[in-house]
Amino acid sequence: MSGALACIVAWLALAVASLLRLRGAWFARCAAFPLGALAALVLAVIGLQALWQPAAAMTLPLGLPGLPFHLHLDPLAGFFLFLLGAVSAAISVYAAGYFADEAPGRLALIGLQYHVFLASMALVILADDAYLFMVAWETMALASYFLVTTDHREPAIRSAGFLYLLIAHLGAIAILLAFGILHGGRGDYSFAALRAAQLTPFWSSVAFLLAFFGFGAKAGMLPLHAWLPEAHPAAPSPVSALMSGVMLKTAIYGMVRVIYDLIGGLRWEWGLVVLVVGAGTTLFGVLYALMQHDLKRLLAYHSIENIGIILLGLGMSMVFVGFGHPAAAALGLIAALYHTLNHAVFKALLFLGAGSILHSTGLRNLNDMGGLIRRMPQTALYFLIGALAISALPPLNGFVSEWLTFQTALQAPVLEHGVVRSLLPLFAATLALAGALTAMCFVKVTGVAFLGQPREAAHAAHQAAAHGRIDCGPAGRIGMAWLAIACFVLGLFPSAILLLLNRICVALLGAGLPEDALESSWIWLVPSSRAQASYSPLIFILVIVAVICITAFGVRRFYHGRVRTAPPWDCGYPLQTARMQDTADAFGQPIRHVFGPLYLMRRHLPGPDDPAPRFVLRIEDRHWVWLYLPVARLVGFLSEKVALLQRGRISIYLLYSFLTLIVLLVFVR
Repeated sequence: MSGALACIVAWLALAVASLLRLRGAWFARCAAFPLGALAALVLAVIGLQALWQPAAAMTLPLGLPGLPFHLHLDPLAGFFLFLLGAVSAAISVYAAGYFADEAPGRLALIGLQYHVFLASMALVILADDAYLFMVAWETMALASYFLVTTDHREPAIRSAGFLYLLIAHLGAIAILLAFGILHGGRGDYSFAALRAAQLTPFWSSVAFLLAFFGFGAKAGMLPLHAWLPEAHPAAPSPVSALMSGVMLKTAIYGMVRVIYDLIGGLRWEWGLVVLVVGAGTTLFGVLYALMQHDLKRLLAYHSIENIGIILLGLGMSMVFVGFGHPAAAALGLIAALYHTLNHAVFKALLFLGAGSILHSTGLRNLNDMGGLIRRMPQTALYFLIGALAISALPPLNGFVSEWLTFQTALQAPVLEHGVVRSLLPLFAATLALAGALTAMCFVKVTGVAFLGQPREAAHAAHQAAAHGRIDCGPAGRIGMAWLAIACFVLGLFPSAILLLLNRICVALLGAGLPEDALESSWIWLVPSSRAQASYSPLIFILVIVAVICITAFGVRRFYHGRVRTAPPWDCGYPLQTARMQDTADAFGQPIRHVFGPLYLMRRHLPGPDDPAPRFVLRIEDRHWVWLYLPVARLVGFLSEKVALLQRGRISIYLLYSFLTLIVLLVFVR
């Protein structure tokens, strides 16, 4: 516990030191981010150790009289500290190179906000009372808001930051109300007191809904997702990686902590609510990601999709707990936590790759890119690894967690409720569809951005590079390589991760996986029993290598010398130019036709007087029209009516005070 607290203090010290050296900014440029990465690595080790050690607690001499700060480190907190430390270490190393060219004053402020953001997320995970939790939660929201609005002089970025802060505070209000219901006017605000509260089924359901939607607002869950595709393109790329890779997972931590640990008594009806919202979030995220041509906006929608996948695992776990099947519930919780870790790794890697493209070429629109693999070979390699991982292709990590989610759905026959038993395979089918669409989306991204010929904007960026490579620097390559290696490690050794996550299930559910799963060798992953299913990434690799070797031998043995090399068919157009390549919009046209009713499409047809005639198609979110704009109009209308009370005359204000006093004397006793 003291080691984790020391890492938090180190981050806060780095934040203050970056600000104190505002003029020269040498410390922020050369030392703050590498030292922050070192503190993150130490925190990751401490979190990993916490998975095997007894829970530890500490009370700090801070806070308010009668409300001191309580800290608690148990297996669940240790897992998320490990996630925070391991992923933020790579991002901090990358940020050291990414922010190296910033102006001194701006760099000092970034260093301050960045490390306060890290420290606040760690405090959220370690908090053991509602007071400290909300203080750290609000600090995290404010620090990330200032990071999102780094380029605050642009109106679009200020608007994105305002939307993010608004939804974040709406979620915080819901979380605060959930804590208030758990407190019930009794005892203190420590988690131990909230855990011991006796709630009726009605009030426990109300607390669940408030916590679910409060933390879901921060996680980007449907329909509270609107801030995410706006904030991520606005923020600097290391900040986008940190928000999508770590901050969204902090919201998942809060959801698991409050629902599984503090409220307890999980009901299967709660699980169905989570499943329905998770399935909708998954499909919405991937369908809208396919329509994007802004690379960072596309990745933001995929963050929404993956939050939905995590919710599918959590929902299945709640359903099985509600029906009294702890082993199947443990498998669902493990699948959700495993995908939480996997998404943190490969989504951070993808955002760092997008940041390298943006930082080197100034391009974010896929329709302006092309042929970047020739000038950015290492970025292309790391981005390809992240694309394969998020597409759930073995033997990378994304496949393992999604496969475990499928295996959880296959435990449906143990349920006694016929309707629920038939619904779980449908949610699994939703996950399968999302996986196929994700693979299609990243075929589009990789092909359009890195392959083919440079388009006009990409060609201009290449010319500006003075005929040299424009790949990221050493710090950027180290950060991306760290995450790329993690994608392989988490995919090649899933049994070790399974054992770690099983300890969290034992702590939260009182039961874990069956003996067959825990006694399986490190080569084979057995989710429930050897008679049902197993997976071995190493065997998979050996089979693929064997197929490649046999194919190569057969070609050289039987067809050597018979292959004729010729240029490909040019479709009757001998002059191949970049204009003949598919754009990102054209790639998603079949999906747009199939799922057309889900999109709000606005088309601009060029007229005869347009100086540069060009067809423009914009895909907009229907939630803006159905939910956000009506609410905004209602708030604006009510604000105008309330503003009528502000007459600017002291006599009117004295009259208001007199009437208020009369009402209090009459109705308040």
